[in-house]
Amino acid sequence: MTARPFPGSDVPVRNDLIDAHEKGWASITAPGTWLSGERRIAVAAEIRHARDCAHCARIKEALSPNSVSGAHESLGALNAAEVELIHRVVSDPGRLSERWAQSVLAQGLSEGAYVEIVGVIGVVMIMDAFIRALGLPERRLPAPQAGEPTRYRPPGAKKQAAWLALVEPEDAVASDGPMYPNPKAGYIYRALSSVPQSLRDYWALASCHYLPSEFVYQFDKTVRAISRPQTEVIAARVSALHQCVY
Repeated sequence: MTARPFPGSDVPVRNDLIDAHEKGWASITAPGTWLSGERRIAVAAEIRHARDCAHCARIKEALSPNSVSGAHESLGALNAAEVELIHRVVSDPGRLSERWAQSVLAQGLSEGAYVEIVGVIGVVMIMDAFIRALGLPERRLPAPQAGEPTRYRPPGAKKQAAWLALVEPEDAVASDGPMYPNPKAGYIYRALSSVPQSLRDYWALASCHYLPSEFVYQFDKTVRAISRPQTEVIAARVSALHQCVY
């Protein structure tokens, strides 16, 4: 696969990865399903700010996250529920619970906005981590695009197998747009399905860093410069470091 230097670096990177990053940032700036472009950029800024939050550090060090009182150090552009969601997902994702998720929703955050914010967190953290790995400074957040959110909710979304509603592959309809290129899509793939555009934005980026969906279950094939076993060892280590219980 062809490569070129990553912007700002001499390191050659696959063309599809560079293109995926450009599309990823463009997706953040555009109006989403429940959030405006301006609010999505505010989420991106808060994601970065959460990394240095002293309250988050105390929670992470505590035996129980529920034993820590106080407030997050935020930029002030988002409400308390949005800040709590962003900071906890960024700093201590391994100890989240359904009870915690419901407490965030009880503060007035809609389920759709919750899922969309989680999608933005995933996209921004992938791109920022990649930049840090190259030894480059963080990319300046782009200006938001004007426009209104679509406010589309899939008719097949229902709460059944997870804390929040999902769209099972058999319940997807044409108006949802493409979501499941692989009929065996696991629940990690379905996690953002109640906001189909967030699902598409996240996996368009994540698949470039891991594997295209059509190769996930083809364990005897290698489509990267390293072998599939090497890919899985790295993926497992990264998941453990990020407290991914999946």
